[in-house]
Amino acid sequence: MNVPLTPLRCLQRAQELFGQKTGVVCGPRSFTYQQFAERCQKLATALPKHGVTAGDRVAYLSFNTHKLLEGYYGVIQAGAIVMPLNVRLSSGELITIFNHAGVKVLLFENDFAGLVEQLKPHCPTVERWVSLDDGHELADFPYEALLAEGRPEEPDIFSVDENATAELFYTSGSTGTPKGVMLTHRNLYLHALGVLNLAQDPNHTVDLHTIPLFHANGWGKPQCSTMNGFKQVMVRRFDPVTVLGLIQEHQATEMSLVPTMANMLLNSPELGKYNLSSMRVIMLGGAAASPELVAKLEAAFHCDVRAGYGLSETCPVLTCARQKSTVVYADDQDRYRHQAMAGWPILGVRVQVVDLYDKPVPQDGQTIGEVVAQGDNIMSGYYREPDATAAVVRNNWFHTGDMAVWDEEGYIHIVDRKKEIIISGGENISSIEVERAICMHEAVLECAVVAAPDTEWGEVPAAVISVKPGYELTEEALMAFLKTRLGKFKLPRICEFIDEPLPKTGTGKIRKLILRERFWSDKQKRVQG
Repeated sequence: MNVPLTPLRCLQRAQELFGQKTGVVCGPRSFTYQQFAERCQKLATALPKHGVTAGDRVAYLSFNTHKLLEGYYGVIQAGAIVMPLNVRLSSGELITIFNHAGVKVLLFENDFAGLVEQLKPHCPTVERWVSLDDGHELADFPYEALLAEGRPEEPDIFSVDENATAELFYTSGSTGTPKGVMLTHRNLYLHALGVLNLAQDPNHTVDLHTIPLFHANGWGKPQCSTMNGFKQVMVRRFDPVTVLGLIQEHQATEMSLVPTMANMLLNSPELGKYNLSSMRVIMLGGAAASPELVAKLEAAFHCDVRAGYGLSETCPVLTCARQKSTVVYADDQDRYRHQAMAGWPILGVRVQVVDLYDKPVPQDGQTIGEVVAQGDNIMSGYYREPDATAAVVRNNWFHTGDMAVWDEEGYIHIVDRKKEIIISGGENISSIEVERAICMHEAVLECAVVAAPDTEWGEVPAAVISVKPGYELTEEALMAFLKTRLGKFKLPRICEFIDEPLPKTGTGKIRKLILRERFWSDKQKRVQG
């Protein structure tokens, strides 16, 4: 029997086996898996009444809520593609994405009404604007009214094309041009199985959704946690005290953090005031972890702490630094070192580190190469970008653009980036995109944007700017200019203005390595990854 692989089977399983168990908690509201499944099914049967057909893009502007989680199932049951949007993007960036994707329906929290007002005149493909709250003057109707039009009808799993796109995530990439990552039903289902294999004591897991669901498929938790009937607690917006309180209230056992979040928790004056004894696993990703961070988290939460690695293009998890049966730690320091690495592949994934000729480099922990991967969870391609897809998927290997070393046990350790990407607080920032925005200012002759170290965010954008003769430019004036062109998290945190041209190679290319040294000369050379 050939049963299509689809995330809809994750919810079907939860409904059948854990129907009366509390499945999703969102603020004061909670739903059993039976109730949650019926809401997803009502969404699925209501959307076609508003013109949604197979392959249409249904977008969300929302923080972590049960309604966004319902979209992960209801939208794809309707045969459409769910598009969780990064809420930190500017209106200009979102307009580009909307028109490239041809979004048909937008569901938004009223917190983003100001953005929606700017989007409406410039996004002609959107036919329905739906408020996820009780309604808004910019919306055609509220979400609950939409659900009221539907009915709880179980999906026909056998009618699903497992190779059809289920999710579309936009990432700016190295060129600054937004690219839509197409994740298929098959990708998502098999990725969920791979992530589930990492779980400890799955029968008693309470998963805290600390990572935004709009970020890289929520790190696979929407499907994995549902598949195994985990209690899922939504963290609408990350706040240390809120997270600590939710751990105590719901006896949470598992959460995922980028290092910025981890440091915020560790530095919270409220840390010692909560009972955190239920926590068993903390996953670190989105940026490089350090052995010191792993040690501090273990001391504070008394649980297993592991780093991992992946990309939006891989659903996202490729590797995890859980213990390997063939590895014996010399001592705690060796264990912290291993657990802070990118780790070794999850089920269904094959990873290598290769040279310029795509040949594996020695597994000596010293020779640097590019990380390439094969796996069931690797995207089908970039939406409407065949050339960009061909550039990264070659000879049946996905080229990540990340540079690493690996050892004889297959542990990957990211050491640098092939692309000029800045990772700040777990978010990818294209230096080229920021440079383009800066160069639009009339006073700018040329500029370069590089990563600078930051104790809170890991890396932040730093701009070195050459001002045109006869012009004056201040940081305040530049920031005011950029705020309408870039999301807040992409704005340079450091601006240096110089009167001379930027250093260049013989071919006229700006020598970013020299500029980067201005900020890293007295720091350890490491990269977020």
